[in-house]
Amino acid sequence: MLILSTLLILYIVPFLSAQAPITSGTDAGSAALTINLQEALSRARKYGAQIQTATIAAEIAHEDKRQAKAAALPSLNALNQFIYTEGNGTPSGVFIANDGVHVYNEQAVVHQELFSVVRRGEIRRAAAAEAVARAKADVAARGLNATVVQDYYAIASAERRLKNAKLTLSESERFLEITQKQEHGGEVAHSDVIKAQLGVQQHQRDVEDAQLAVEKAKVAMGVLILPDVQQEYEIVDDLDKPVLLPTMPEASRQAATNSPDVRAARASVQESRLGVNVARYAYLPSLALDFFYGIDANQFAARTNDLTQASGHITLPHYEVTHRQNLGYVGQVTMTVPIWSWGSIGSKVKQASLKQRQAELDLSLSQKQLQADLASAYREAQTASAQVESLRSSSDLAAESLRLTVLRYQAGEATALEVVDAQTTASQSRTGYSDGLLRYRVAVANLQILTGTF
Repeated sequence: MLILSTLLILYIVPFLSAQAPITSGTDAGSAALTINLQEALSRARKYGAQIQTATIAAEIAHEDKRQAKAAALPSLNALNQFIYTEGNGTPSGVFIANDGVHVYNEQAVVHQELFSVVRRGEIRRAAAAEAVARAKADVAARGLNATVVQDYYAIASAERRLKNAKLTLSESERFLEITQKQEHGGEVAHSDVIKAQLGVQQHQRDVEDAQLAVEKAKVAMGVLILPDVQQEYEIVDDLDKPVLLPTMPEASRQAATNSPDVRAARASVQESRLGVNVARYAYLPSLALDFFYGIDANQFAARTNDLTQASGHITLPHYEVTHRQNLGYVGQVTMTVPIWSWGSIGSKVKQASLKQRQAELDLSLSQKQLQADLASAYREAQTASAQVESLRSSSDLAAESLRLTVLRYQAGEATALEVVDAQTTASQSRTGYSDGLLRYRVAVANLQILTGTF
């Protein structure tokens, strides 16, 4: 039995161990994601409410265009009507305008506006409106990209600040150990130990604040890129990755070609011009064709089988026939000519012209604003790029100064205050270098967003 039990244990334990990763779906599902910038942008387009709202608006504009096209095509409708009039001993009943006590209308109606130029103008205007909506969706996507980029690198910067805070804390703890050893050896006063302890406590609080800043930055971006803000994730820190700047002429050309703001403004100008044409079309006549096929009679039947009035209209002499056909067709052509509208058409034309003027002003402003934003972003990126190397050098020099100051303190040539000051300078220099990298990457990203290359 002992041998059998041992064999069963040796067989079952490896089997259960092999099955454990498959059954622990909760742990696998809760694993932290690792997200780079491109994936963050893709997730923001999927889960961001701003871009979804703009996309829905574009789809609504697309349906408006479909409806405008459909309105210019022939329409087919079914007319089903029964009219009952109180009888008074005459064929027409109480209301003489009716053709009888019982009137049945069962007809198929085909309607077509033959040369209604208004409908054609509405189609073109709806197409221009769709172009405006699509461009505005791109504007929303660009704004969302800018927000994601800032949030993404805010996390990277916060994590670097946390790393710097931990490093500063470690340096303070080492200095505390040095002061305690020096005090035991009778080389320094207890005040140096107290100063070092105060520094450690302060840096511990700095670490806690830095950790909180990281968590808050992750929550801020998680709202944009995750279906559940409780999902843990990590980002790829690429602040040190070199990014080349385009030349200013190339950036200007790309911005003029790809800017959704300018594209939306141009589409708005086109839409407003078509709006003026549509308003002027109201001065012109329209011609419509209607074709009816069915029954319009006092009996619900294709033909009558008894004596019936020959005309089917009560105002004519009542000549009777043995039967009369009720099922048939009729066609009519209607021309509508506008004559007097109390100036409403002219007012609509003027209103549309004012909208066109406003759209042209908006286009001019968008173009100027694009050039201003581009020049500002390009200058910001240039300045940030020029300062990165200087900040890196300052960080290296501050670290070396701290190392030398600690050595001088151990040799009795420096005071504790000098060491604390060197620690503060080193921490600030490292933070400044991280902030410089953040400034540069955000500036480059903003420039890429303006030029449409991001």
